Amino acid sequence: MIELDDIDRALLRALAEDATRSAGALGRDVGLSQPATWRRIKRLTDHGIIAGRRLDLDREALGFGVAVFLGIKLATKGRVSLEDFERAVSAIPEVQTVEHVLGMYDYRLRVVARDIADFERVLRRRIMTLPGVGDVEANVLLSEERRPGPI
Repeated sequence: MIELDDIDRALLRALAEDATRSAGALGRDVGLSQPATWRRIKRLTDHGIIAGRRLDLDREALGFGVAVFLGIKLATKGRVSLEDFERAVSAIPEVQTVEHVLGMYDYRLRVVARDIADFERVLRRRIMTLPGVGDVEANVLLSEERRPGPI
């Protein structure tokens, strides 16, 4: 792990907020030249601190008004490999994230749908038919606040 100074942390906070900003614009905010800012960003990327950049889509603007978190407990862990379940569930377009977790459930999924009826269709026809699915618990997302995390 590399040592991060205050400028590195300021750059990471700014990139977490808007990763499309240029090195010149970021540099002006933190008091560095464009080349110095670019070198710092490259160093943070080379050391794995910056793992990539993502496009954040507005699901509601795309017609997906419902997001649901599903807790899934596999019924037959010994008969179905985790990799087979992960591969099958990842092929469902409405499933945004697949997280293997420790606790009451084996997996936590984030699923988007156009509305509750569409979610029910996805749940019944796609998720509940996956190999090894046992207990399922659904939590509908009411609101969400995004935070950049500890920087």
